[in-house]
Amino acid sequence: MAESTVKAVVGNVSNLAVQETSLLCGVTLEVECLKNELERLKWYLKSADAKWRSGDDRVATWVSQIKAVSYEAENVIEVTDYMGKRNRLKKGFLGAISRYAHLPGDLITLHKVGVEIKRVRRKLDEIFQSAERLKFILDSSVVDDKVHVDGESQQEYGLMYENIEDDFVMVGFEDEYEEIVDKLVDIDKDLSVVSIVAMGGAGKTTLARKVYSSSIVEQHFEKIAWVTVSEKYKGIDLMKDIMKQLMGTRGDSLEQMEEYEVGKKTHDFLLHRRYLVVLDDVWETNTWDQINRKVKAFPNASNGSRILLTTRKEDVANHIQMPTHVHHLKKLDEDESWKLFNSKALPSYIRRTIIDVYEFEELGRNLARKCDGLPLALAVLGGYLSRNLNTQTWCDILLDWPSTKNGQMMREILARSYKDLANHHLRSCYLYFAAFPEDYKISVLALIEVWIAERFIPHLPNHKLEETAHKYVLELAQRNLVQVIERSEVHGCILTVRIHDILRDWCIEEARQDGFLDVINKTAGQGGPSSSNTMISYHSSVQNLNGDLICHESISNSARTLIVFRIPSVSLSNQLKLLRVLHVEDSSLENFSRIIGGCIYLRYIRLRRCKGVTLPSSIGQLLYLETIDLKCTQMDSVVPKSLWDIPTLRHVYLGNEFSPPRSLRHKELQTFELYLTRAETKYRRHNMVIFLGQMNQVTTFSWAISHIPLEVINIFANMPHLVDIYLNKFSVLKTIPAKFPQSLRCLVLFADIIEQDPMPMLEKLPSLVVLELSGYRGRIMSCSAKGFQRMQSLKLDEFSIEEWRMDVGSMPRLSHLALRRCRQIEKLPEGLLHVRLLIGDIELFNVPQITEDDNILYELQSRGWKVKRSP
Repeated sequence: MAESTVKAVVGNVSNLAVQETSLLCGVTLEVECLKNELERLKWYLKSADAKWRSGDDRVATWVSQIKAVSYEAENVIEVTDYMGKRNRLKKGFLGAISRYAHLPGDLITLHKVGVEIKRVRRKLDEIFQSAERLKFILDSSVVDDKVHVDGESQQEYGLMYENIEDDFVMVGFEDEYEEIVDKLVDIDKDLSVVSIVAMGGAGKTTLARKVYSSSIVEQHFEKIAWVTVSEKYKGIDLMKDIMKQLMGTRGDSLEQMEEYEVGKKTHDFLLHRRYLVVLDDVWETNTWDQINRKVKAFPNASNGSRILLTTRKEDVANHIQMPTHVHHLKKLDEDESWKLFNSKALPSYIRRTIIDVYEFEELGRNLARKCDGLPLALAVLGGYLSRNLNTQTWCDILLDWPSTKNGQMMREILARSYKDLANHHLRSCYLYFAAFPEDYKISVLALIEVWIAERFIPHLPNHKLEETAHKYVLELAQRNLVQVIERSEVHGCILTVRIHDILRDWCIEEARQDGFLDVINKTAGQGGPSSSNTMISYHSSVQNLNGDLICHESISNSARTLIVFRIPSVSLSNQLKLLRVLHVEDSSLENFSRIIGGCIYLRYIRLRRCKGVTLPSSIGQLLYLETIDLKCTQMDSVVPKSLWDIPTLRHVYLGNEFSPPRSLRHKELQTFELYLTRAETKYRRHNMVIFLGQMNQVTTFSWAISHIPLEVINIFANMPHLVDIYLNKFSVLKTIPAKFPQSLRCLVLFADIIEQDPMPMLEKLPSLVVLELSGYRGRIMSCSAKGFQRMQSLKLDEFSIEEWRMDVGSMPRLSHLALRRCRQIEKLPEGLLHVRLLIGDIELFNVPQITEDDNILYELQSRGWKVKRSP
């Protein structure tokens, strides 16, 4: 419902009016009056939300009117807010004047602001009159919503993290998993296809991912690749994606290849290799023909190569002209349905708190039967009911069960779960998933940064915005509304997620109805400008009816968010002055340098793998900018020094075009990542060290360059808040100095040579959880009894050690050990037998002297530790 957007905007407007408008005395009174009237909207919205939840759709038009006027109010108030910020930051004579008097240009702007405020207030009067006619209750007791998970204890959060299963978990498909793996690795040498056929939500992709990630499959095939096809696709894009995964080819050379060249290079590369290619979610019978239309990309080398395909249609599975095994995925039976539903609705950490658990079990078994054996329905319904633990709710759902025809059951379950989300902030966060392409792996850190930029995350007492946002991700995962892909080794939090295509389709439909988002496949011929005032997401698709250019005429001038994926060319308009978020991937940008300085309200810029990007000095006028991410983007200029004058800047990700200024004016930066692929002069590296040493508030620091200056080690002593450090790589380090802050939890440090044992220094860090090192050239490595008390993950690469000494009591919490290219080590240390965890995993890659006969390895395996070995 649009109420989600309205409250977020109203809350942001309130903050703006309080923070800055006192500097602009001429309009302060008018701004405060507008703020108070917007606050009154919250009181009506509580009543409107209740009517909406009960099924009263009459409020939809009224709320959409509020949404529009709220955006107008935010726009006009941010004009005065921006003027206040700008005048305070001005330097010299004009700066002194502007702080105590208004320049002529400002006076003209303030007059326009006053006129606009009066116009907005007239609209608000009409809206209040409509509210009275609709008999909304004016509830002045309303306070800002809080997601109900905020009150839960850290202990319960740990249990929730343990309970949330990742994307690969299966119930009821164990036999089918073994059958498909056997078909893929059997002795038949001819290239063949294994197809999994079932309806949407039946678990095809989950099963295929489990097969794809199995150690048997990984070790059997020399090369593997996975692409999601879906209803709209471009054959050339699929082939380029496959080529990237198989051959590692990237950059301009790949992007400029024609279809024939991509297919020919792929064919030649695979000709003498056993490979597995997964085509997930294929809809059309001619997809295989389209991929191979220029050249046969996947050769039959008579070496046991395979194609794994998932589809909803049997004719698609049977269309490919080669030996084919079609596997019809069965629905879950009654026992399997209950097992899956029970794991989601009544996990162990919840069951132990319920007195009448047997009553819930009886109702749950009946509900599980109603889900028609579909894992997605069982998981989402179970997640919803795990947050509604009262028997009346369970009974009501059972009595009011929707029809199973035409997907109605799944839509009803999703709508119920969405409405049950604890507040408008969380509902806005969930609808945001509609902006991403199908099967897109979403970085949680990037997602949180953009949620904050969109003002979806509320300010709560004693909570950082990032902490609240992480809890939102956890809540959505616990409800099975998103799928967990990857977790942090540091503290188990979720790193990457994706959304099921059925759930994503529902989000798109809901977002469009609310006016929250337009998702446009521009190249599929959906013409005309977007009608959305909030967010527009452009995706590439199979057809190319209108060319490969998004021109400014197709983007609404009132758009506040623009998200673009894989559109070859994007032309920005100088009318896009209301943008708050700009996210573009795999595209070429036109007019960027000319336009970007005028988008003064931008809070978030993310340009990944883009071309034609020049950052002008006017970037310093973006006084609200919080995040700028230019990783892997081809820059046509250096990053201007004015970027570092932005007071709100918090997260910076840069590449080769970084040129360090002399000083960092605002030192509140939290994240700094720098990836340099070209060699830097000694002078420039020295200047970088001086500049970086001023970042004393940073929590995440990453620097990748061919030769990191040795003196960079010394800057970390002045960064007391550091949590994560990634350094790649040093040439020669004589020793690891005791310069790292006590707060450090993750250290990744690569060097060509580390001369002295790094462990005696690093084991003293009290918070260190993850350690990854490379390059130690000593013969002995020693870990003392009281060292690494919180260490959970240790990865060592290219260590020349022959002996690892590990005292009893060292690394008591270790659960993951990886040794890579440690060719001289003769055996594992006995100290590993004294770690507290009974289950862990060990990865051995090119560690030839530690064999299956190693006593320590044998004992750990007998205790349940998993061992993954590669030659």
